[in-house]
Amino acid sequence: MEYWLPVIYLGIMGLALLVYVILDGYDLGVGLLLPGASEAEKDTMIASIGPFWDANETWLVLGIGVLLIAFPKAHGIILTALYIPVTLMLFGLILRGVAFDLRVKAGDARKGLWNKAFFIGSLLASLAQGWMLGAYITGLETTRLSLLFAALIAVTLPALYILLGAAWLLMKTEGALFAKAVRWARLALLPMGLALVLVSIATPLVSDAIAERWFTLPNAIGLLPIPLGCVLLFIGMAWIVGRPELLARGYAWLLFAGLVALCILASLGLAFSLFPDIIIGQMDIWQAAASVDSLLFILVGIAITLPAIIGYSIFVYRVFHGKASDLRYE
Repeated sequence: MEYWLPVIYLGIMGLALLVYVILDGYDLGVGLLLPGASEAEKDTMIASIGPFWDANETWLVLGIGVLLIAFPKAHGIILTALYIPVTLMLFGLILRGVAFDLRVKAGDARKGLWNKAFFIGSLLASLAQGWMLGAYITGLETTRLSLLFAALIAVTLPALYILLGAAWLLMKTEGALFAKAVRWARLALLPMGLALVLVSIATPLVSDAIAERWFTLPNAIGLLPIPLGCVLLFIGMAWIVGRPELLARGYAWLLFAGLVALCILASLGLAFSLFPDIIIGQMDIWQAAASVDSLLFILVGIAITLPAIIGYSIFVYRVFHGKASDLRYE
C-alpha cells in the first residue's frame, strides 16, 4: 500500500485536471470567442454554457484538493512558486462568475461592460493556466529559457480552448452562430496544431530529463503511437472542419471527440514524461506523499466524492443536452 497509494492519488489528480481542461476549456473558449458575436448571439453563447460552467470548475477544485491532502510537501512548493499565476487565474475565474450574472441583471446599459469582463476573465484564466503548465513542466525553474517556455505555453493554450469552444458551439447552436462557429473552428485549428508542434519541440529542449525519456530506446519506439495519433487526429479534425454540411447534419461531435482524444494523448505523454516525479528533479510522489494512514482515511472520502461528481456531471449533461435556447433569468 505504501507504494500504490501515492500512485492512485496521482492518477485521481491527473484525471481531475484532464477533465477540467476539457470541460472548463470549452466554456473558457466560448468566453474567448464572445467579442466576435452579435449581442443576440452572445446571449445564446452564454446560454449554451450556463448549466455547465460552474460544475466544470469542480474538477479543478478536486485536482488541487488532492494535491493538498495527498502531497502536502509538493503542494507548498508548487503553490509558492506559482503564487502570481494562481492568483491571476482565480481573479479571472471570479470575474467570469460575476460577469455571468451581472451582464443581464445590471441592465442593458451595462451589458456590454460585463460581456467584456467575461471575455477578460476567460483570457486571464487561460493565460495563467498556460503559464502554470509551462512552469511546472520545466520543474518550476526561473531561468530565461524556462520563463520563455512558460510564456510559450501561456499564449498557445488559449488556441486549444478556442477550438474547444467553437466545437461546443457547433453542437449547441444553429443558424448564423453555427456558421460563425465553423469559421472560428477553421481559424483556430492551424494555430492549435502549430502550438502543439512548438510545445512538442520545446519541451525536451527545456528539460533534459524529459528528452532522455523520449529519445532513448526502447522508449522512443514504444511512445511513437502518441505523436502519430496526434497527427492523425489533427488530419481528421481538419477534414471534418472543412465539411460544414457534415457538421450541420449532426456530426459536429466528431470534432469535439477528436479534441478530447488529443487531450488524452497529450496527457499520457506528459504523465510518462513526469512519472514518478511530482516536481521534476526535486521530489517524487513517495517523498511528497502524506502518511499511509492519512491516505487510507482520505481515500474513503475520495471514493464517495469522485463518483458523486461524475454522477451529477452526467446527469446535468443529459438534462441539458441538445441545442441551446434563448437565455432567460426568470
